[in-house]
Amino acid sequence: MKVLVAGASGATGRLLTAELLRRGCNVVAIVRSPDSLPDFSQFREQLTIVRAAILDLSEVELARHVAGCDAAASCLGHNLSLQGIYGRPRRLVTDATRRLCNAIRANHAKTRTKFVLMNTAGNRNRDLAEPISWGERAALGLIRLLVPPHSDNEQAAEYLRSCVGRADSRIEWVVVRPDTLTDAAVVSDYTVHASPTRSAIFNAGQTSRVNVAHFMAELITDERVWNEWKGRMPVIYDAGGGVAAALVLPPARR
Repeated sequence: MKVLVAGASGATGRLLTAELLRRGCNVVAIVRSPDSLPDFSQFREQLTIVRAAILDLSEVELARHVAGCDAAASCLGHNLSLQGIYGRPRRLVTDATRRLCNAIRANHAKTRTKFVLMNTAGNRNRDLAEPISWGERAALGLIRLLVPPHSDNEQAAEYLRSCVGRADSRIEWVVVRPDTLTDAAVVSDYTVHASPTRSAIFNAGQTSRVNVAHFMAELITDERVWNEWKGRMPVIYDAGGGVAAALVLPPARR
């Protein structure tokens, strides 16, 4: 299996890249700075590094990198700095999602390509009419105004939901929605739900980046998991947070 990873040098992207390599996948990693990648020398035959900002690649270049890939995953996000939050590109996640989907379509592959987008539990899935309190609605409205990356995440997920949809002839997709991201050394039990079981604003849960990477790799490599969640926006929490589990996944089985 061949997988393109956008944002492969980020905090979650490098974990996803490592997990895919361990599972025997060939990975095309798009990174602005290869020096920020971990030492993947033992996987050199499986790993192709593309040194570029994804929005700087031409449509032809991006289509060439996507060619032959069974899946594409985006772990892109905005840096937590003034420039990262308020500077350009303001629509990094949305524009990268759109351009990757266009690149997939341009190759006219005979089978559908999987697209996995890392997003946030603070984003609602409008297909499910997920309930939201007035307090949450007001808080999210303020966040949209003050924290532009939140709107970017919302628009990226909405592009997949409404512009790609569930009947696209070239693309199948899943939007993964973790709650507050934390760092952990190893994969632990985690739960996956169709919708949030707690308020991302007033009662946020936690999700370790390594668990997000594991779940994204499960989606990409395990057809059973993919078929359960394709066209949906699963929410992932670390286990033990006091919520009823819809699905508990154990540490890496491979």
